[in-house]
Amino acid sequence: MILAVMSDTHDHIWNVRKALRLIQERDVEAIIHCGDFIAPFVLKELDQAQIPVHGVFGNNDGDQYLLTKLSMTELSNITLYGLMGELELGDFKVAFTHYRAVADGLAATGQFDLVCFGHSHEAFIEKVGKTDLLNPGEVMGKDGSPGFYLVDTSTRKYELVSLM
Repeated sequence: MILAVMSDTHDHIWNVRKALRLIQERDVEAIIHCGDFIAPFVLKELDQAQIPVHGVFGNNDGDQYLLTKLSMTELSNITLYGLMGELELGDFKVAFTHYRAVADGLAATGQFDLVCFGHSHEAFIEKVGKTDLLNPGEVMGKDGSPGFYLVDTSTRKYELVSLM
């Protein structure tokens, strides 16, 4: 399965649209969003990709009630989890959050193949035991090059995709 991991879109609708075009070209089967969507219109944009989107809240997602309500009523492809989420994709287990401290704790358990987080806007991967710890950077492009990661869950290959 090909999975897109993104974070910190911060209402940058133009980069969200670029990311979604690339995601559709690469036959991505699901998106994980590690928080800081900001406004409901970003959820609506993500929903239009017609693939499952699994997300958590970040520190800038102020109206969590409205985001949750929208995801549960008007949108059919968005699932929001709160502070952290986890998925089993075949035999590949992934957890995701917005915060590094939570991600470090999840990775330390050794229960997951991949743990993703956002918040720092800095893309990187490191190994924690058997777990890959991934920060996809930022879609917004405020602090660095905008982008996201593609993950092949069967080969455990990771590709940083630039939106420049």
